[in-house]
Amino acid sequence: MEGAGLLTHASAHGVADTLRLLEAALAAKQLTLFARIDHAAGAAEVGMALRPTTVVIFGNARGGTPLMLVRQTIGLDLPLKMLVWEDADGACWITYSDPAWLAQRHGVDSGLKPVAVMPALLTDLAHAAGGA
Repeated sequence: MEGAGLLTHASAHGVADTLRLLEAALAAKQLTLFARIDHAAGAAEVGMALRPTTVVIFGNARGGTPLMLVRQTIGLDLPLKMLVWEDADGACWITYSDPAWLAQRHGVDSGLKPVAVMPALLTDLAHAAGGA
């Protein structure tokens, strides 16, 4: 389930519980929850069915601003996002952009502290939310 620049983790929970646990993990790490976009609800509004598919947008200016000072275009991919979604078999997944891929995409040194700490942060969030 991984594509160019995407990392995916299985969740041991359904979408609703995974989202609840993800939001709790964000709060515990003092990250700002900017938005929660429920694509399935949007699809329902136009008469279409979509399995649960929700994007959670979060971050922190201390981490993102230094990267944008180096290369403003990284602001296109910041704040960070995680997609919590259900597949055709009813399994729940958490997908997000690989920080190394984001750094490469925008020509940012992957050794910069904000980029260097992102992999562990995102993995911790995925494990806290997914329990897997």
